[in-house]
Amino acid sequence: MPSNPLNGASFVLSTPDPLQLPADSGAEIAFAGRSNAGKSSALNVLVGVHGLARTSRTPGRTQHLVAFVLPDGRRLVDLPGYGYAKVPEAVRAQWRDALEGYLMRRRSLRALALVMDIRHPLTPFDEQMLAFCAAHDLPCHVLLTKADKLGRGQTAQTLLAVQRELAQLHGVLSAQVFSATAGTGVEAARAALTRLLGGPPRAITT
Repeated sequence: MPSNPLNGASFVLSTPDPLQLPADSGAEIAFAGRSNAGKSSALNVLVGVHGLARTSRTPGRTQHLVAFVLPDGRRLVDLPGYGYAKVPEAVRAQWRDALEGYLMRRRSLRALALVMDIRHPLTPFDEQMLAFCAAHDLPCHVLLTKADKLGRGQTAQTLLAVQRELAQLHGVLSAQVFSATAGTGVEAARAALTRLLGGPPRAITT
């Protein structure tokens, strides 16, 4: 089995305010997705540390931006899950503001890992995130999680449909199937995210 380039990630901090994240230097990738898409499970499997990112049977547990650091100083950031969390609208509005501020102004952000449940891809939130990435030249790699829940034919058909959607947006966008449970696509995802972490800095306009 090849070595894991994301191995050794450790928790840094959890904050509702992007301005409290580690200094905006170096490189990081953010993980986004609906609250029930399997984002935390995907992150745990990718770094090879069980329980590093919290998982729960109750969607919406990740209510802050959670930063992890790799041994080489690069970072992974788990963004608030969006969608099913049973929280007041004022809190959800705070999440939206935090996400927008982070995605718009974080210079060290190299790419977004967008997690979609392969059984329910391209939700309005997913579409919004993809359009944002394309408009702001932010690379995005889609993980179609829970691939073990579908048959091979349905999996291939869904992947093709998502890839066609990405092709229409003209951004640096890619997609793959993934299963934290079965290990499907884990090595490919690690390679893709490691490559994106090594990408050029963003040109932020204010």
